[in-house]
Amino acid sequence: MRSKVIQDPVHGAIEADGIFLDILDRPEMQRLRAVRQLGLGCLVFPGANHTRFEHCLGTYHLAGRMADAIGLDRDDSVAVRMAGLLHDICHPPFSHALEAAMEDATGMGHMEMARALIFGEVPYFRPEDSDIHGGLGTIAEAIEAEGISAEEVCGLIASPESTGTEALDRFWNKHEYFPSKDYSHQIIHGPVDADQIDYLMRDAHHTGVCHGQVDCDRLIKTMAVVNDRIVLGRGGVTAAEGLMVSRSLMYTTVYFHETTRIAQRMMTKAAEMADTDLSDLHLIGDADLESRLIAAGGRPSEEVRRVRARRLDKKAFAVYSEEMNEGIAETLTGYAGRAGAARLEQEVADAAGIDVMDVCAEVTSKSNLQGRISVGKTDVAIADDAGRVRSLARYSPIARALQSRDPYGWAVIVACPEGRVEAVSKASRKVLGL
Repeated sequence: MRSKVIQDPVHGAIEADGIFLDILDRPEMQRLRAVRQLGLGCLVFPGANHTRFEHCLGTYHLAGRMADAIGLDRDDSVAVRMAGLLHDICHPPFSHALEAAMEDATGMGHMEMARALIFGEVPYFRPEDSDIHGGLGTIAEAIEAEGISAEEVCGLIASPESTGTEALDRFWNKHEYFPSKDYSHQIIHGPVDADQIDYLMRDAHHTGVCHGQVDCDRLIKTMAVVNDRIVLGRGGVTAAEGLMVSRSLMYTTVYFHETTRIAQRMMTKAAEMADTDLSDLHLIGDADLESRLIAAGGRPSEEVRRVRARRLDKKAFAVYSEEMNEGIAETLTGYAGRAGAARLEQEVADAAGIDVMDVCAEVTSKSNLQGRISVGKTDVAIADDAGRVRSLARYSPIARALQSRDPYGWAVIVACPEGRVEAVSKASRKVLGL
């Protein structure tokens, strides 16, 4: 069997063999080398030029280690590793920034597109590459030939309903128990999953931000399965606290960084305004989309060229977490979500008497504004020596505090070209009544 050892800056030597090597060499995976993991985060953190390809390789590696730790059999282990490798296969250029545009153009969300791509229901290589890839079968055909269920892999990639509050309540209180192999899902989507551990470690490494340090060896060593869910032993409590601290601080410091969010919004608006087909975003990389939008001319071209030259919009108005009160939260809730932010941009532009393309607005999530806790990624299950399972929050005041911490640091940001800052600042205060 063909085998390779791939040197990774985060995990060291990663071994890939057989069908996994075959999938790595496919065009769907190789495209991910052209999609930066942090999108436009490199404009703030110059080292953040790592890609989705590296992240998928790392997730595959950690998924395999977790599968071994909880004792999965060969078939389940292979399926979980394949899901780790393929979980981000449909990410559009610039990471999450263009997901909504891809959904508008295709009528399918990120997870639906992944399944369609794996089964060949959408094109899986560019038409101009037919001379290279002509006759290439689908990923589903390739893995099915090796005895791996493509449906099972797609099911693992899809985020399961079992991470919600109701499912966790049933788990803690043992209201019901149905064997479901939910632990396999949790290796890809769960409070302590391969995807999350890899992106925190990898993003911290490449940005130079020290907050992303995770003791993954301790987390994996203390993993076990209780009632079809992954739990950690008491020896993993400190490592779990570290994971939660890392996640919370990385979101504030890196993922929700103001400048990055402004740049992403500029790029998103350029893509939305340009008269160009975006239904093939799953086939192209960051540079391809930049070139396409520049070729479209007009304002989209100008926006992209400004981003490329780092001539970004300047912050004109913002409300930070420490300034929040119930009245401000109620006002901003009406502008949460993609449509709400677009409406805020239009109202501010009208009040300032400028073009809406000169206004970029980012609003925190509705759940964050309303103070609702996202239980799924924060309620890590801990099993004591007697086998009793409790939430990490029962053991850790750090975990309890982090469940209510605002990871954004801001509630709304409004930005514009430098010469319009004063007008947009006044218009923002007028529109929001602040």
